[in-house]
Amino acid sequence: MRTRVLFCDLLNLPRGKYVPSDMAAGGKIGFARGVFGTTFDRDLIPVPGAGVFDGLPDMELVLDETRHAGWQHDTEIALGTLHADGAPFGLCARGRLQATIKAWAARGLSPKVGLELEAYVFQQDGDGVWIPYDTPGAFVYGTGPQNDPAGLMDAIWTVAEAAGLPIESMNGEYDNGQFELTLRFDDALAACDNAFLFKTMAREVAADMDLLLTFLPKPIPERGGSGLHVNFSFEDAQGVNVIAPDGQLSDVAKGCMAGLIHHHEGLAGLLAMTVNSYDRLGPASMAGYWANWADDHRLVTTRSSVASPRSARLEHRMADCATNPYLAVTAVLQAALLGVEGGLEPGAAEDLDGLENVRATRHVPSALDKALEALDADKPLRVAVGEQLCDALIFLKQDEWKRLKDKSVDEVRNYYLPFV
Repeated sequence: MRTRVLFCDLLNLPRGKYVPSDMAAGGKIGFARGVFGTTFDRDLIPVPGAGVFDGLPDMELVLDETRHAGWQHDTEIALGTLHADGAPFGLCARGRLQATIKAWAARGLSPKVGLELEAYVFQQDGDGVWIPYDTPGAFVYGTGPQNDPAGLMDAIWTVAEAAGLPIESMNGEYDNGQFELTLRFDDALAACDNAFLFKTMAREVAADMDLLLTFLPKPIPERGGSGLHVNFSFEDAQGVNVIAPDGQLSDVAKGCMAGLIHHHEGLAGLLAMTVNSYDRLGPASMAGYWANWADDHRLVTTRSSVASPRSARLEHRMADCATNPYLAVTAVLQAALLGVEGGLEPGAAEDLDGLENVRATRHVPSALDKALEALDADKPLRVAVGEQLCDALIFLKQDEWKRLKDKSVDEVRNYYLPFV
Protein backbone atom coordinates (compact mmCIF):
# COMPACT_ATOMS: atom_id res chain seq x y z
CA MET A 1 0.00 0.00 0.00
CA ARG A 2 1.19 3.49 -0.85
CA THR A 3 -0.26 6.90 -0.01
CA ARG A 4 -0.77 9.70 -2.48
CA VAL A 5 -0.61 12.96 -0.52
CA LEU A 6 -2.23 15.89 -2.30
CA PHE A 7 -2.90 19.59 -1.92
CA CYS A 8 -4.41 22.15 -4.30
CA ASP A 9 -2.24 25.14 -5.18
CA LEU A 10 -3.22 28.59 -6.43
CA LEU A 11 -3.11 27.42 -10.05
CA ASN A 12 -5.64 24.72 -9.08
CA LEU A 13 -3.10 21.97 -9.72
CA PRO A 14 -3.15 18.78 -7.60
CA ARG A 15 0.38 18.91 -6.21
CA GLY A 16 1.60 15.97 -4.20
CA LYS A 17 3.84 12.94 -3.67
CA TYR A 18 3.55 9.18 -3.51
CA VAL A 19 5.00 7.94 -0.21
CA PRO A 20 4.99 4.62 1.65
CA SER A 21 1.93 4.49 3.87
CA ASP A 22 4.03 4.07 7.00
CA MET A 23 5.72 7.39 6.19
CA ALA A 24 2.34 9.11 5.77
CA ALA A 25 1.36 7.73 9.17
CA GLY A 26 3.80 10.23 10.65
CA GLY A 27 1.29 12.93 9.80
CA LYS A 28 3.55 15.38 7.96
CA ILE A 29 5.08 15.46 4.47
CA GLY A 30 7.53 18.15 3.39
CA PHE A 31 7.49 20.24 0.22
CA ALA A 32 9.37 23.29 -1.04
CA ARG A 33 7.11 26.32 -0.67
CA GLY A 34 8.65 27.67 -3.87
CA VAL A 35 6.15 25.49 -5.75
CA PHE A 36 3.74 28.40 -5.22
CA GLY A 37 6.12 30.50 -7.31
CA THR A 38 5.99 28.29 -10.40
CA THR A 39 3.87 29.12 -13.44
CA PHE A 40 2.06 26.68 -15.71
CA ASP A 41 5.15 26.66 -17.95
CA ARG A 42 7.44 26.04 -14.95
CA ASP A 43 9.09 29.41 -14.71
CA LEU A 44 10.02 30.31 -11.15
CA ILE A 45 8.85 33.83 -10.31
CA PRO A 46 9.06 35.74 -6.98
CA VAL A 47 5.48 35.25 -5.81
CA PRO A 48 5.14 36.86 -2.34
CA GLY A 49 5.29 34.19 0.35
CA ALA A 50 6.81 31.51 -1.89
CA GLY A 51 10.32 32.10 -0.55
CA VAL A 52 11.88 32.35 -3.99
CA PHE A 53 14.62 34.73 -2.76
CA ASP A 54 14.89 33.05 0.65
CA GLY A 55 16.42 29.75 -0.47
CA LEU A 56 13.09 28.07 -1.31
CA PRO A 57 12.48 26.91 2.28
CA ASP A 58 10.28 24.04 3.35
CA MET A 59 6.62 23.84 4.18
CA GLU A 60 4.79 20.85 5.63
CA LEU A 61 1.53 19.28 4.61
CA VAL A 62 -0.03 18.35 7.95
CA LEU A 63 -2.17 15.37 7.05
CA ASP A 64 -5.71 14.70 8.20
CA GLU A 65 -6.14 11.49 10.16
CA THR A 66 -8.80 10.29 7.71
CA ARG A 67 -7.67 8.64 4.49
CA HIS A 68 -9.63 8.64 1.25
CA ALA A 69 -10.08 5.69 -1.04
CA GLY A 70 -7.97 6.13 -4.15
CA TRP A 71 -8.70 5.18 -7.74
CA GLN A 72 -5.25 3.80 -8.52
CA HIS A 73 -4.23 0.28 -7.61
CA ASP A 74 -3.19 -0.20 -3.98
CA THR A 75 -3.18 3.55 -3.35
CA GLU A 76 -4.94 5.57 -0.67
CA ILE A 77 -5.15 9.37 -0.66
CA ALA A 78 -4.27 11.74 2.17
CA LEU A 79 -5.24 15.40 2.25
CA GLY A 80 -4.00 18.02 4.65
CA THR A 81 -3.34 21.67 5.37
CA LEU A 82 -0.04 23.40 4.68
CA HIS A 83 2.04 24.86 7.50
CA ALA A 84 5.24 26.92 7.40
CA ASP A 85 7.44 28.12 10.25
CA GLY A 86 5.22 26.33 12.73
CA ALA A 87 2.00 28.07 11.70
CA PRO A 88 -0.71 27.69 9.04
CA PHE A 89 0.74 28.75 5.68
CA GLY A 90 -0.95 31.88 4.35
CA LEU A 91 -0.96 30.63 0.74
CA CYS A 92 -2.91 27.48 1.61
CA ALA A 93 -6.49 27.97 0.38
CA ARG A 94 -7.68 24.95 2.39
CA GLY A 95 -6.38 26.59 5.53
CA ARG A 96 -8.17 29.82 4.65
CA LEU A 97 -11.40 27.88 4.18
CA GLN A 98 -10.98 26.34 7.64
CA ALA A 99 -10.57 29.85 9.06
CA THR A 100 -13.70 30.95 7.18
CA ILE A 101 -15.72 28.07 8.62
CA LYS A 102 -14.59 29.13 12.11
CA ALA A 103 -15.67 32.71 11.42
CA TRP A 104 -19.17 31.54 10.58
CA ALA A 105 -19.15 29.15 13.56
CA ALA A 106 -18.53 32.18 15.80
CA ARG A 107 -21.98 33.34 14.67
CA GLY A 108 -23.47 29.96 15.56
CA LEU A 109 -23.77 28.87 11.93
CA SER A 110 -22.30 25.98 9.97
CA PRO A 111 -21.91 26.48 6.19
CA LYS A 112 -23.16 23.71 3.93
CA VAL A 113 -21.97 23.67 0.32
CA GLY A 114 -22.94 21.95 -2.91
CA LEU A 115 -20.80 22.41 -6.02
CA GLU A 116 -21.92 22.09 -9.64
CA LEU A 117 -19.05 21.52 -12.05
CA GLU A 118 -19.24 21.92 -15.83
CA ALA A 119 -16.71 20.52 -18.30
CA TYR A 120 -16.07 19.70 -21.95
CA VAL A 121 -14.56 16.54 -23.41
CA PHE A 122 -11.97 16.54 -26.19
CA GLN A 123 -10.65 13.69 -28.33
CA GLN A 124 -7.58 13.45 -30.56
CA ASP A 125 -7.73 13.54 -34.33
CA GLY A 126 -5.48 11.46 -36.58
CA ASP A 127 -2.63 13.94 -36.08
CA GLY A 128 -2.83 13.88 -32.29
CA VAL A 129 -4.52 17.30 -32.06
CA TRP A 130 -7.20 17.76 -29.40
CA ILE A 131 -10.58 18.44 -31.02
CA PRO A 132 -14.10 18.63 -29.52
CA TYR A 133 -15.73 15.32 -28.59
CA ASP A 134 -17.77 13.95 -31.50
CA THR A 135 -21.34 13.73 -30.14
CA PRO A 136 -23.71 14.62 -33.00
CA GLY A 137 -26.77 13.28 -31.18
CA ALA A 138 -26.16 15.10 -27.90
CA PHE A 139 -28.82 17.32 -26.32
CA VAL A 140 -29.43 19.31 -23.15
CA TYR A 141 -30.07 17.07 -20.13
CA GLY A 142 -29.02 14.14 -22.28
CA THR A 143 -27.89 10.81 -20.87
CA GLY A 144 -26.62 7.64 -22.48
CA PRO A 145 -24.50 6.90 -25.56
CA GLN A 146 -25.89 9.66 -27.79
CA ASN A 147 -24.35 12.20 -25.43
CA ASP A 148 -21.32 10.12 -24.47
CA PRO A 149 -20.48 7.47 -27.09
CA ALA A 150 -17.19 6.47 -25.42
CA GLY A 151 -18.87 5.92 -22.03
CA LEU A 152 -16.66 8.38 -20.16
CA MET A 153 -19.42 9.47 -17.79
CA ASP A 154 -20.19 5.83 -16.97
CA ALA A 155 -16.53 5.24 -16.17
CA ILE A 156 -16.31 8.37 -14.00
CA TRP A 157 -19.47 7.38 -12.10
CA THR A 158 -18.13 3.89 -11.43
CA VAL A 159 -14.77 5.14 -10.17
CA ALA A 160 -16.36 7.91 -8.09
CA GLU A 161 -18.67 5.42 -6.41
CA ALA A 162 -15.75 3.12 -5.56
CA ALA A 163 -13.76 6.08 -4.21
CA GLY A 164 -16.65 7.33 -2.06
CA LEU A 165 -17.06 10.60 -3.95
CA PRO A 166 -20.74 11.62 -3.58
CA ILE A 167 -22.28 12.42 -6.96
CA GLU A 168 -25.74 13.99 -6.97
CA SER A 169 -26.24 13.98 -10.75
CA MET A 170 -24.49 13.85 -14.12
CA ASN A 171 -25.95 14.87 -17.47
CA GLY A 172 -25.27 16.45 -20.80
CA GLU A 173 -25.09 20.25 -20.55
CA TYR A 174 -26.07 22.90 -23.06
CA ASP A 175 -23.57 22.08 -25.81
CA ASN A 176 -22.30 18.95 -27.52
CA GLY A 177 -19.55 17.29 -25.55
CA GLN A 178 -20.31 19.38 -22.45
CA PHE A 179 -21.37 17.81 -19.15
CA GLU A 180 -22.63 18.94 -15.77
CA LEU A 181 -21.22 17.05 -12.80
CA THR A 182 -22.98 17.88 -9.54
CA LEU A 183 -21.77 16.79 -6.11
CA ARG A 184 -23.93 16.43 -3.03
CA PHE A 185 -24.29 19.06 -0.32
CA ASP A 186 -21.94 18.57 2.63
CA ASP A 187 -20.06 20.52 5.24
CA ALA A 188 -18.02 23.19 3.45
CA LEU A 189 -14.61 21.55 3.92
CA ALA A 190 -15.82 18.08 2.94
CA ALA A 191 -17.59 19.49 -0.12
CA CYS A 192 -14.38 21.15 -1.33
CA ASP A 193 -12.29 18.06 -0.58
CA ASN A 194 -14.74 16.02 -2.64
CA ALA A 195 -14.66 18.51 -5.51
CA PHE A 196 -10.86 18.63 -5.56
CA LEU A 197 -10.57 14.84 -5.60
CA PHE A 198 -13.41 14.42 -8.08
CA LYS A 199 -11.87 16.82 -10.59
CA THR A 200 -8.49 15.13 -10.28
CA MET A 201 -10.03 11.68 -10.66
CA ALA A 202 -12.25 12.61 -13.59
CA ARG A 203 -9.39 14.04 -15.64
CA GLU A 204 -7.27 10.95 -14.93
CA VAL A 205 -10.08 8.55 -15.89
CA ALA A 206 -10.51 10.48 -19.14
CA ALA A 207 -6.78 10.31 -19.83
CA ASP A 208 -6.87 6.53 -19.38
CA MET A 209 -9.50 6.47 -22.15
CA ASP A 210 -7.41 8.73 -24.45
CA LEU A 211 -9.82 11.59 -23.87
CA LEU A 212 -9.28 15.00 -22.30
CA LEU A 213 -11.82 16.31 -19.79
CA THR A 214 -11.30 20.07 -19.41
CA PHE A 215 -12.78 22.47 -16.89
CA LEU A 216 -11.51 25.44 -18.91
CA PRO A 217 -14.20 28.16 -18.80
CA LYS A 218 -14.52 28.66 -22.58
CA PRO A 219 -12.50 26.06 -24.52
CA ILE A 220 -14.60 26.35 -27.70
CA PRO A 221 -15.28 29.99 -28.68
CA GLU A 222 -18.53 29.33 -30.54
CA ARG A 223 -20.04 27.25 -27.74
CA GLY A 224 -21.21 28.00 -24.22
CA GLY A 225 -18.97 28.40 -21.20
CA SER A 226 -18.39 26.09 -18.25
CA GLY A 227 -18.88 27.35 -14.71
CA LEU A 228 -18.59 26.35 -11.08
CA HIS A 229 -21.82 27.12 -9.27
CA VAL A 230 -21.34 27.54 -5.53
CA ASN A 231 -24.54 26.59 -3.73
CA PHE A 232 -24.58 27.26 0.01
CA SER A 233 -26.76 27.44 3.09
CA PHE A 234 -26.22 27.53 6.86
CA GLU A 235 -27.42 25.38 9.73
CA ASP A 236 -27.84 26.74 13.25
CA ALA A 237 -27.07 24.83 16.44
CA GLN A 238 -30.43 23.03 16.20
CA GLY A 239 -29.72 21.89 12.63
CA VAL A 240 -32.22 24.33 11.11
CA ASN A 241 -31.48 25.78 7.69
CA VAL A 242 -31.52 29.56 8.27
CA ILE A 243 -31.76 30.71 4.63
CA ALA A 244 -35.56 30.77 4.50
CA PRO A 245 -36.93 28.95 7.56
CA ASP A 246 -40.43 30.39 7.10
CA GLY A 247 -40.40 30.34 3.31
CA GLN A 248 -39.06 33.90 3.06
CA LEU A 249 -35.43 34.98 2.78
CA SER A 250 -33.95 35.54 6.23
CA ASP A 251 -31.84 38.52 7.29
CA VAL A 252 -28.80 36.26 7.08
CA ALA A 253 -29.63 35.33 3.49
CA LYS A 254 -30.24 38.96 2.52
CA GLY A 255 -26.96 40.01 4.12
CA CYS A 256 -25.10 37.27 2.25
CA MET A 257 -26.53 38.38 -1.08
CA ALA A 258 -25.77 42.00 -0.30
CA GLY A 259 -22.14 41.19 0.47
CA LEU A 260 -21.76 39.23 -2.76
CA ILE A 261 -23.25 42.11 -4.76
CA HIS A 262 -21.18 44.75 -2.95
CA HIS A 263 -17.89 42.90 -3.63
CA HIS A 264 -18.88 41.75 -7.12
CA GLU A 265 -15.95 43.23 -9.05
CA GLY A 266 -13.29 42.15 -6.56
CA LEU A 267 -14.71 38.65 -6.41
CA ALA A 268 -13.98 38.24 -10.12
CA GLY A 269 -10.25 38.25 -9.33
CA LEU A 270 -10.77 35.27 -7.03
CA LEU A 271 -13.42 33.33 -8.93
CA ALA A 272 -12.51 33.90 -12.60
CA MET A 273 -8.74 33.73 -12.57
CA THR A 274 -7.70 32.79 -16.10
CA VAL A 275 -7.48 34.90 -19.24
CA ASN A 276 -9.99 32.48 -20.74
CA SER A 277 -12.50 33.14 -17.93
CA TYR A 278 -13.52 36.46 -19.46
CA ASP A 279 -14.51 34.83 -22.73
CA ARG A 280 -17.26 33.14 -20.69
CA LEU A 281 -18.41 36.11 -18.62
CA GLY A 282 -20.63 38.43 -20.60
CA PRO A 283 -24.15 39.86 -20.72
CA ALA A 284 -27.08 37.71 -21.85
CA SER A 285 -25.45 34.59 -20.48
CA MET A 286 -26.15 32.12 -17.69
CA ALA A 287 -22.89 33.15 -16.05
CA GLY A 288 -22.35 35.56 -13.18
CA TYR A 289 -21.84 38.77 -15.13
CA TRP A 290 -24.22 41.27 -13.53
CA ALA A 291 -24.12 42.39 -9.89
CA ASN A 292 -27.68 41.27 -9.13
CA TRP A 293 -29.88 38.65 -7.51
CA ALA A 294 -33.31 37.07 -7.91
CA ASP A 295 -35.20 34.00 -6.83
CA ASP A 296 -35.11 31.03 -9.22
CA HIS A 297 -33.56 33.07 -12.06
CA ARG A 298 -30.60 31.62 -13.95
CA LEU A 299 -29.63 34.90 -15.64
CA VAL A 300 -28.51 36.57 -12.40
CA THR A 301 -25.29 36.07 -10.44
CA THR A 302 -26.80 35.24 -7.06
CA ARG A 303 -29.83 33.00 -7.37
CA SER A 304 -31.95 32.14 -4.34
CA SER A 305 -34.12 29.08 -4.00
CA VAL A 306 -36.69 29.16 -1.20
CA ALA A 307 -39.37 26.73 -2.37
CA SER A 308 -38.47 24.33 0.45
CA PRO A 309 -37.35 25.72 3.84
CA ARG A 310 -35.33 22.54 4.47
CA SER A 311 -33.36 22.73 1.21
CA ALA A 312 -33.38 26.52 0.69
CA ARG A 313 -30.06 27.81 -0.60
CA LEU A 314 -28.20 30.59 -2.33
CA GLU A 315 -26.32 29.93 -5.56
CA HIS A 316 -23.43 32.08 -6.78
CA ARG A 317 -22.79 31.60 -10.49
CA MET A 318 -19.66 33.62 -11.30
CA ALA A 319 -16.87 31.11 -10.62
CA ASP A 320 -15.42 28.60 -13.03
CA CYS A 321 -13.62 25.33 -12.39
CA ALA A 322 -10.21 26.72 -13.29
CA THR A 323 -10.37 28.12 -9.75
CA ASN A 324 -9.16 26.25 -6.68
CA PRO A 325 -12.45 25.07 -5.10
CA TYR A 326 -11.29 25.89 -1.55
CA LEU A 327 -10.52 29.44 -2.66
CA ALA A 328 -13.81 29.79 -4.57
CA VAL A 329 -15.88 28.77 -1.55
CA THR A 330 -13.75 30.88 0.81
CA ALA A 331 -14.27 33.94 -1.37
CA VAL A 332 -18.02 33.45 -1.62
CA LEU A 333 -18.48 32.77 2.10
CA GLN A 334 -16.25 35.67 3.16
CA ALA A 335 -17.98 38.17 0.86
CA ALA A 336 -21.29 36.89 2.23
CA LEU A 337 -20.04 37.31 5.80
CA LEU A 338 -18.95 40.88 5.09
CA GLY A 339 -22.50 41.60 3.99
CA VAL A 340 -24.00 40.11 7.15
CA GLU A 341 -21.53 41.84 9.46
CA GLY A 342 -21.96 45.16 7.68
CA GLY A 343 -25.75 45.05 7.77
CA LEU A 344 -25.86 45.49 4.01
CA GLU A 345 -29.06 45.24 2.00
CA PRO A 346 -29.20 43.49 -1.40
CA GLY A 347 -31.62 45.92 -3.03
CA ALA A 348 -34.51 44.91 -5.24
CA ALA A 349 -34.46 41.59 -7.04
CA GLU A 350 -33.80 41.57 -10.78
CA ASP A 351 -37.23 41.43 -12.43
CA LEU A 352 -36.26 41.54 -16.11
CA ASP A 353 -35.36 38.66 -18.39
CA GLY A 354 -31.56 39.07 -18.22
CA LEU A 355 -31.20 38.28 -21.92
CA GLU A 356 -32.37 41.44 -23.63
CA ASN A 357 -33.24 43.55 -20.61
CA VAL A 358 -31.58 43.96 -17.21
CA ARG A 359 -31.84 46.52 -14.42
CA ALA A 360 -28.36 45.93 -12.98
CA THR A 361 -25.68 48.42 -14.02
CA ARG A 362 -22.55 46.93 -12.45
CA HIS A 363 -20.82 43.87 -13.88
CA VAL A 364 -17.57 41.92 -13.78
CA PRO A 365 -14.44 43.61 -15.16
CA SER A 366 -13.73 43.12 -18.84
CA ALA A 367 -10.56 41.05 -18.50
CA LEU A 368 -8.30 39.32 -15.98
CA ASP A 369 -6.00 42.31 -15.47
CA LYS A 370 -8.96 44.56 -14.62
CA ALA A 371 -10.35 41.92 -12.22
CA LEU A 372 -7.01 41.72 -10.42
CA GLU A 373 -7.00 45.52 -10.09
CA ALA A 374 -10.50 45.37 -8.61
CA LEU A 375 -9.43 42.70 -6.13
CA ASP A 376 -6.36 44.71 -5.16
CA ALA A 377 -8.58 47.75 -4.53
CA ASP A 378 -11.11 45.81 -2.41
CA LYS A 379 -9.25 45.92 0.89
CA PRO A 380 -12.02 44.44 3.08
CA LEU A 381 -12.39 41.43 0.79
CA ARG A 382 -8.63 40.89 0.60
CA VAL A 383 -8.32 41.00 4.39
CA ALA A 384 -11.25 38.63 4.83
CA VAL A 385 -9.98 36.07 2.34
CA GLY A 386 -6.35 36.48 3.48
CA GLU A 387 -4.02 39.27 2.40
CA GLN A 388 -1.01 37.02 1.97
CA LEU A 389 -2.95 34.68 -0.28
CA CYS A 390 -4.49 37.53 -2.30
CA ASP A 391 -1.13 39.26 -2.75
CA ALA A 392 0.40 36.01 -4.01
CA LEU A 393 -2.51 35.33 -6.32
CA ILE A 394 -2.47 38.82 -7.79
CA PHE A 395 1.28 38.60 -8.49
CA LEU A 396 1.00 35.13 -10.02
CA LYS A 397 -1.98 36.00 -12.21
CA GLN A 398 -0.61 39.36 -13.32
CA ASP A 399 2.37 37.46 -14.68
CA GLU A 400 -0.01 35.06 -16.42
CA TRP A 401 -1.94 37.94 -17.96
CA LYS A 402 1.27 39.46 -19.36
CA ARG A 403 2.26 36.13 -20.91
CA LEU A 404 -1.07 35.67 -22.66
CA LYS A 405 -2.47 39.15 -23.38
CA ASP A 406 -1.27 39.21 -26.99
CA LYS A 407 -1.97 35.54 -27.75
CA SER A 408 -4.77 34.28 -29.97
CA VAL A 409 -7.81 32.48 -28.61
CA ASP A 410 -6.33 29.16 -29.76
CA GLU A 411 -2.96 29.91 -28.17
CA VAL A 412 -4.61 30.81 -24.85
CA ARG A 413 -6.66 27.60 -24.93
CA ASN A 414 -3.64 25.46 -25.72
CA TYR A 415 -1.68 27.08 -22.88
CA TYR A 416 -4.27 26.04 -20.31
CA LEU A 417 -5.69 22.84 -21.81
CA PRO A 418 -3.17 20.31 -20.41
CA PHE A 419 -3.70 21.59 -16.86
CA VAL A 420 -7.29 22.84 -16.43
